[in-house]
Amino acid sequence: MRQTFQTELRELQTQMAALGSLCADAIAKAVHAFLDDEQEVAASLSTLADTMDEKERDIENMCLRLLLKQQPVARDLRTISSALKMVTDMKRIGDQSADIAEIVRTAEPPAESRTKMYRTMALDVIHMVDESVDAFLQQDSARADAVIAYDDKVDAEFDEIKNKIIETLHAPSKNEQYVVDLLMIAKYLERIGDHAVNIAKWVKYSISGEIEIVN
Repeated sequence: MRQTFQTELRELQTQMAALGSLCADAIAKAVHAFLDDEQEVAASLSTLADTMDEKERDIENMCLRLLLKQQPVARDLRTISSALKMVTDMKRIGDQSADIAEIVRTAEPPAESRTKMYRTMALDVIHMVDESVDAFLQQDSARADAVIAYDDKVDAEFDEIKNKIIETLHAPSKNEQYVVDLLMIAKYLERIGDHAVNIAKWVKYSISGEIEIVN
């Protein structure tokens, strides 16, 4: 029975790693669609979102099956419970990536507004998502702490983009609608970073049993 449980627990880790990769892919595609005005890439996010939804349901069912059939205790129980919580944040990451793609499909921000700051911010939040999931797989509390600390960098990048956007409001050729769209894209990326922090906090709980308040 214990061997079966450990096999199923390893499968849960495999599925979590796969969902983490899908999250990173969704962020990358959404930002690529925005920066390069790739409408087809933006449209493909809906298919990717469906794949992520299916993977999320599979993981949730796997976790519930493990809880009901195996009745784990102590650290194993925390690991499975944390995975259930992490899936919620990973779902939000997929949703917010899709929201960015929807802006690309419905708005036309000028080319000069698509600055490398967005690409840098996107790479940083992808890094945070990858590292938070890896911290779970490796049960590495120090790695989770690094993700939490890294969020300061992403917050600073959001503030920089926001300040640049505010500057454009004073320009003679301002366009309020695309300014709002640009701010929303940056905000979605900032929120994705917050979800990565939440994942890292659940990793720390799975290891120590101590719960930090999650955003």
